[in-house]
Amino acid sequence: MSLDIDYYELLEVERSADDKVLKSAYRKLAMQYHPDRNPGCRDSEARFKAINEAYDCLKDPQKRAAYDRFGKAAFQNGGPGGGGADFGDIGDIFESIFGSAFGGGRQQRGPARGADLRYDMEIRLEDAFAGCTREIEVDVAARCDACDGSGAKPGTQTHRCQTCGGHGKVRAQQGFFMVERTCPTCQGAGEVIADPCDQCHGEGRVGRRKTLTVDIPAGVDEGTRIRLSGEGESGARGAAPGDLYIFLHMARHKLFEREGTTLFTRAPISFTTAALGGEITIPGPDGRRHEIRIPPGIQSGKQLRQRGAGMPVLNGRGHGDLVVQIDVETPTKLSARQKELLCEFRETETGEECPASQGFFGRLKEMWDDLT
Repeated sequence: MSLDIDYYELLEVERSADDKVLKSAYRKLAMQYHPDRNPGCRDSEARFKAINEAYDCLKDPQKRAAYDRFGKAAFQNGGPGGGGADFGDIGDIFESIFGSAFGGGRQQRGPARGADLRYDMEIRLEDAFAGCTREIEVDVAARCDACDGSGAKPGTQTHRCQTCGGHGKVRAQQGFFMVERTCPTCQGAGEVIADPCDQCHGEGRVGRRKTLTVDIPAGVDEGTRIRLSGEGESGARGAAPGDLYIFLHMARHKLFEREGTTLFTRAPISFTTAALGGEITIPGPDGRRHEIRIPPGIQSGKQLRQRGAGMPVLNGRGHGDLVVQIDVETPTKLSARQKELLCEFRETETGEECPASQGFFGRLKEMWDDLT
């Protein structure tokens, strides 16, 4: 099944759809294609992931603007961690759309800032509930220690570029227009290296693996982005480093589904508990026990809400709710005594015990009477 579909088409909305319409469409489709509702269906699982990817993009105004102009290419080679050359980094895309408000117009002379990097991390619901600290290892282009990032062999100096006069850019007349572009000799640095460093070969950076500690706050959700400033790739020849973006993904939980700060679960109960009432215990993600009271006569599909037993609010106060959907289970294995007791119960039924059934069959009788 191919999921290379336009994000708007995937969410079944118009391109002019506002945030409210997007959110409503996403929730409807996410519930429809959730893997727990379609066990073993690979097409549903793939569509569920694609729907989340589409909504994660379109709910962010900056990402949406980039997508509207460039499509998915905006987040491939040129996005954070892409490292490609089609669009530069993500700041280049936003600058081309919004102007100098992003990156200050990038008119400064000197080597380009280092590339941003992306790291995808999967965490458990329990980690998202309480918050946690993780260590990660990333391979980056780090500042060269031998030349301290200058790119020049220790003891030597750089020289002003003769092509651009040290400006980093050159201009050329094309008809009525003046075109400015990056100097091809110094690549925008304004300086050239006569004797490059033996370790980095004039780049000012070398490949290195480093270990970072990531603090994950309580309440994070699927798609939450954590920015580690200056932990991306080092810029060439001592330029400022980029940033590292940690994108969080939630591992599927064996008991709970989540929507925002609300936790959902299903609880099968016996038909005797449904008729007589009782209590069930649901363990929360923090291990705390939540006693759920079952009122007598509860029907299958009824949802019971436990206030404040859901996920914490990210960077805020309070918790969401825990919603338990009741599924009344009809027994499939009965002893002789149990069958005898049920037969005795049936003999005492008046119809008032189950008013919905009585009303339904009453309407059926009236329909047959009218036909005859």
